[in-house]
Amino acid sequence: MQYNVFLKLLLFLLIPLQWMNAQDTIPPGQAVDTTVIDTVVIRKEQFKVKNIRRGVNLTSPFISFKQTKPLTQNLKKFRIPSFWERINKIGINLSEVAFVNWNAGGNNAVSALGTARFARNYKFRYIQWDNELQFRYGINAQEGRKIRKTDDAIRLTSTFGYRRDTISNWYYSAKASFNTQFSNGFKYPDRTTPISRFMAPGYSFLGAGASYISKNQKFNLYISPITQKSTFVLDQDLADKGAFGVQKAVLDADGTIIQEGENIFLEFGFLITNNWETEVAKNTNMRHRLSLYTDYLSSFGNVDVDWELNFDLKVNKYINASIGTHIIYDDDILFDEQKNENGVVTDPGEPRIQFKQLLGVGIAYDF
Repeated sequence: MQYNVFLKLLLFLLIPLQWMNAQDTIPPGQAVDTTVIDTVVIRKEQFKVKNIRRGVNLTSPFISFKQTKPLTQNLKKFRIPSFWERINKIGINLSEVAFVNWNAGGNNAVSALGTARFARNYKFRYIQWDNELQFRYGINAQEGRKIRKTDDAIRLTSTFGYRRDTISNWYYSAKASFNTQFSNGFKYPDRTTPISRFMAPGYSFLGAGASYISKNQKFNLYISPITQKSTFVLDQDLADKGAFGVQKAVLDADGTIIQEGENIFLEFGFLITNNWETEVAKNTNMRHRLSLYTDYLSSFGNVDVDWELNFDLKVNKYINASIGTHIIYDDDILFDEQKNENGVVTDPGEPRIQFKQLLGVGIAYDF
């Protein structure tokens, strides 16, 4: 008990002495450069670094826009992601040759080909629906003769596909297509008798089958064992002649028409189509389209061929060059028809391979 009282008394005497001998944290003889708020110390001045060690990177908070370059392209607004892919492309290819006092000779000529392509493709899980519309029209103007047509096409296709799972690239498909031309076609230099017109011919395909479509949608193979092909010849003069496979008119001995030619020719057969787009080299794209069709009823084994192969060489965003070929074979399109002196057809002619080649430089615009 006495021992505890003695300790308390000793502590009571030592605490005031400790306060008296306590020292300030700031050494004497130096200017006060801090403000003390309770136990938090805030310095008013910062000492400059005089000696910078090697390898230390110092950054400056000063921002300058002198070396800032403007945007080369406009900012695109944010759009909600869509399952639709849209393609809008128009272009014109030009070729020209001019002569002035040219000793080797030649005629001035200008050619132009206008093209347009619009596509709306939908893909989500099990469903894929592709739609494409194409237009082409070309003319040639040469010194000493009238303007002639060099190309003419309207083409519309729509393919709907359904697959059972999201892993397979095979689809159950239904396909519809239609193609014709804008204006009259002639066998130059004859300009009086057209050999083709708008909807003369016109072709439509409607069928069902299976499609193999790659993941990037650049390769499309369509196989249809049940396809109906319809050939339209709405110009009665061409229909009476039996052009493009339709039933021609029935004539009497004097050449008078007893029964007019039919305007529609129906076939039922097997169709294979293939579309493929790929980059074969830097800034060089290849586009391939192939259609093979044979009729079950009248001429099974005779295959109608429609094959296009094009190479697009991109110079910059707007200027490009194109090289292309187009091959058609249809045993319903006959050439070299023979007539006697009375105008009666003695030889309807024979089918031949149709070939077209294209080379041009032009302007293309995507939007």
